[in-house]
Amino acid sequence: MVLLRDVGLNKLTAPPSNWLMKTVTYLFGGFGSILFVAAIMVFVAWKPLGDPPALANLALAIVLVLVWLIQAAFSFWQDFSSGRVMASINTMLPDQAMVLREGNWSSVEGIKLVPGDVLKIGMGNKVPADVRFFDVSSDARLDRSILTGEVKPLVATVKSTDTNFLESANIGLAGTNCTTGTLYGVIISTGDNTVFGKKEILIFVGIITALMVSMILLVIIVWAAWLRKDYPDWINVPTLIVDCVSITVAFIPEGLPIAVTASLTITAGIMKKNKILAKSLKTVETLGAVNVICSDKTGTITKNEMTVTDFCIGYHPHPVIKAADMVDQSPTVARLAMLSGVCNAGEFDVSTRDKPIAERKVHGDATDRAVLMFAESIMPTARLRSLWRTVYRIDFNSKNKFMVNVCQNDNDPQQGILLTIKGAPDVLIGKCSTYIDQNGDIQELGNEGRSVIETIKNRWSSQGKRVILLAQKPLSQVKLNSQEQPQVYEEYIMGNVTSDMTLVGLVAIVDPPRPEMSEVVRTLKGAGIRIFMVTGDFKLTAKAIASECGIVSQEANDIHALDYDGSLHDSNGSKEGHANFSESTKSIVLSGSEIRNLEEDQWDRLCQYQEAVFARCLIIVKKLQQRGLITAMTGDGVNDAPSLKAADVGIAIGSGSTIAIEAADLVLLDSFAAIVEAVRYGRVAYDNLRKTISYLLPAGSFSEFWPVLTNVVFGLPQILSSFLMIIICCFTDCAAGVTLAYEAPEADVLNRPPRSKKDRLVDWKLILHSYAFIGLFETTLSFTVSYWFAQCKGLFFSDLWFGFGKTPDGMSDDTKNNILNIASSIYFVNLVVIVRTRRLSLINHAPWRNPYLLPAIVFAMTIAIFFLYVPKFHSVLDTAVVPVEYWFLPFAFGIGLLLFDETRKLLVRKYPGSILAKMAW
Repeated sequence: MVLLRDVGLNKLTAPPSNWLMKTVTYLFGGFGSILFVAAIMVFVAWKPLGDPPALANLALAIVLVLVWLIQAAFSFWQDFSSGRVMASINTMLPDQAMVLREGNWSSVEGIKLVPGDVLKIGMGNKVPADVRFFDVSSDARLDRSILTGEVKPLVATVKSTDTNFLESANIGLAGTNCTTGTLYGVIISTGDNTVFGKKEILIFVGIITALMVSMILLVIIVWAAWLRKDYPDWINVPTLIVDCVSITVAFIPEGLPIAVTASLTITAGIMKKNKILAKSLKTVETLGAVNVICSDKTGTITKNEMTVTDFCIGYHPHPVIKAADMVDQSPTVARLAMLSGVCNAGEFDVSTRDKPIAERKVHGDATDRAVLMFAESIMPTARLRSLWRTVYRIDFNSKNKFMVNVCQNDNDPQQGILLTIKGAPDVLIGKCSTYIDQNGDIQELGNEGRSVIETIKNRWSSQGKRVILLAQKPLSQVKLNSQEQPQVYEEYIMGNVTSDMTLVGLVAIVDPPRPEMSEVVRTLKGAGIRIFMVTGDFKLTAKAIASECGIVSQEANDIHALDYDGSLHDSNGSKEGHANFSESTKSIVLSGSEIRNLEEDQWDRLCQYQEAVFARCLIIVKKLQQRGLITAMTGDGVNDAPSLKAADVGIAIGSGSTIAIEAADLVLLDSFAAIVEAVRYGRVAYDNLRKTISYLLPAGSFSEFWPVLTNVVFGLPQILSSFLMIIICCFTDCAAGVTLAYEAPEADVLNRPPRSKKDRLVDWKLILHSYAFIGLFETTLSFTVSYWFAQCKGLFFSDLWFGFGKTPDGMSDDTKNNILNIASSIYFVNLVVIVRTRRLSLINHAPWRNPYLLPAIVFAMTIAIFFLYVPKFHSVLDTAVVPVEYWFLPFAFGIGLLLFDETRKLLVRKYPGSILAKMAW
């Protein structure tokens, strides 16, 4: 603790924040620069171009500046809040390191490490500080790509390989990863002393900007070519500038950037509460489009709580409960226990050594834990390891599928050196030429014996059990030194592994599926997502577990089904959709060797299967992506890391390896069942963004543009003033747009297929709905009510049509302007509306499910009343008091629009194949 206090915590000091650059980004990023330029132009239109200067233009410019500052402030708040969410996510994943303190190995938080600590770094662990190695396994490799960019792993050594501290292979640098093997080293520096010291939205903005520029050019051309000559008093230069700014404001969805960030941040926060940690906001949105999930088996689909259930010596299988009783009767049981304890990378935690065996904590993977506990139940493994000193070890890896431990009995030198091996039976059985029978005698292992062993293995595998084979081989004393000549020594050991091994026995391990898996699989399949299980286990074992979880059916096909070249039809008619097979052809189970030799046409058929179990997950992910599928990969081991990185969404389990967690985009801390919530809210985020845009386009774009266009082209009064356009776009729209980010999931969110990769956030269906349905309805009613009011007051539409500012006979300019100001205010009131859900009825998706909806409505009404009923605004802003009856008409129209939309939704649900349903967004 004294040293920790002196050197400080093992963490890097955060770099200073560039506040000046951030402030510029807040002010001028996104639509900020456009708003700033618009404000300057309106100031110029007020003075010096205004003759006389119009106070309405000054007020408009001031409001634009306020909106510009408010948007910058909100950008700062969103950056701060989303950064806080992401930071809290990082703190929930503390690094742990195995440290030797007071003679015992214990797990310590990475930030509490100090120089001089002795570390054990295993496969999948991150190097927590700069370390000098004093012992490494022959297969120890370090991934330094995070520092050097070099993809090829570095072979770790004990001796220095370079005079440069940073290049030497006996130095582990903080932040690098151990990809294979085991390393022991001493920390030499920590903390600051170490060496490691939005596409869819842009497309939408591009479309909006193109429309905005086109409309501005149209107005300028019409004014320059016609109005300026024929009607010089109708639109002067300051008015033209204000009109162009009005179009700009009308087309810019000021509330969209705020709503986008708010929606994704809110969703990330909700996921955090469900123990789902999204490392970036982009991940949240991508989840909603995932249509295939490739899931690792061990530790993801299963509990990763392995226990030995059976063992086999000779040709005789036994339940594990008999092992302790048989040890005195059969020397082979004792030998099996010795190999299980010695050829094992697991270590009992000293803090739990006095507890019952089942309750003891083991440092190591789940398979080693199970085998170590099996050995401990027969005889103390500490005594075994003290008798058999490890000379050399090759750790398990997915390529070899076995672990080798070369050991020597110092108490009995005549026994020489013993090579022990533990691994997959299908890899090792061919290397065995003899076996030890129940009496401890060595017998020849012929073809008949291999057949018996194969039958036992297959029976256990079909029950969902992992089978491990243990074998041995005596070696003569060699003069090779494992430390001085590691590569030569390893070649010597691997050469002895290839043949003449003696089979000692088999053990069967069960790793039960997570209890929630069946329900999770059922729910995800109901959401149109295919579940593929990826495992390195024996094919029968994998199929049994997959069948128990509902991932595949019992009648799954094998590789021969991929030779079928008949017609395979897609359920939605597209190549990237979901295959629609009969029950007999929807499932397939393949081994790694079978996958390795597939042709492209076989891959085409394989990627159409609804249910599959196979090995080699990286190639599967890539093949699915090549065929247009959005793929998620779940895993917890170091071997899963490449696939987690390659997938569109990498999902790691919180209890998994450091490398897997770092490679993933999403981390499930609590339960695999949380993936359902992750998918749910990934879809909700996308849905709510579309709702926001659907709300902003009709009132904030379409309905505001027409008053300007009819003013310029048809000589009508601008029935909605530029100032009130600003109020709608920047206040009432922003408030309502942000509240839609808080919309709860619709009831059918997990009962519909994921969206296609080709789908756009803003497609022709949404534009048609927003403009031709909602927008046209709102615009027509607003125009009708406004001009109806004017007609009732004696200002006829025929007098205004192509009037270009002409006052009818018998009416004063003040009377006309007052009538038009009231009409403009009526138009404004009509547009204070909110868009709700899409296909679901309000009965199923009640408004009160969104607690922020009512405050948003109250806010919009308050803003409207404030600018319409404060007398001082009337002369400056050309607003007026709206007669009471004209407040009730918009409510009636709103109810009519609601009923109209509810009827549309009903028809879409009742007739899903109709033209109306195909046009529904």
